[in-house]
Amino acid sequence: MNQSSLLAEFGEPITRVENALQALREGRGVLLLDDEDRENEGDIIYSVEHLTNAQMALMIRECSGIVCLCLTDEQANQLELPPMVVDNNSANQTAFTVTIEAKVGVTTGVSAADRVTTIKTAANPTAKPSDLARPGHVFPLRARKGGVLARRGHTEGTVDLMQMAGLQSAGVLCEVTNPDGTMAKAPEIVAFGKLHNMPVLTIEDMVMYRTEFDLKLA
Repeated sequence: MNQSSLLAEFGEPITRVENALQALREGRGVLLLDDEDRENEGDIIYSVEHLTNAQMALMIRECSGIVCLCLTDEQANQLELPPMVVDNNSANQTAFTVTIEAKVGVTTGVSAADRVTTIKTAANPTAKPSDLARPGHVFPLRARKGGVLARRGHTEGTVDLMQMAGLQSAGVLCEVTNPDGTMAKAPEIVAFGKLHNMPVLTIEDMVMYRTEFDLKLA
């Protein structure tokens, strides 16, 4: 069964996007699937603005544990976060920067509370490079300008969703995994969404929404 059939119960594409935006405004998480011919995998996404320790614990427990902080180009530049590698030859060109840790308010940096502290420290509009230690246990990602219209990735989808919801332009994501450690695909993502009361949408839904309403984002 393809994505369209699986997601029909969550409404039409425009409805799915609007439901996701409302959930984010309410402080809930959403599940974002990329294209079937790309990874066909789903990430759980939360806003930094509303992020809680309990939500972080859910990502660590139910997902891959690789928690990423999605930032705009401007935010990453403000923090002086260089690329993780000079030559990015990964298949999907995911723009990882060096990993980070808050310098104040954390212990080992691994716990849910410590990761939330690091993320909120980095996403603070007045944050300075000196507020962060490198390396750390949070993985920043630099979103490409133009968002999902420029690159159909979860990083761009996360930042676009925050801006479309009227929230701070920073979000966290983590790839959802199955209990056996394999990656969750569309059927498992739909089941996860029902279990945790999270809307499910796709990158394609977002492209359609932005095109339909001619949304120009930062």
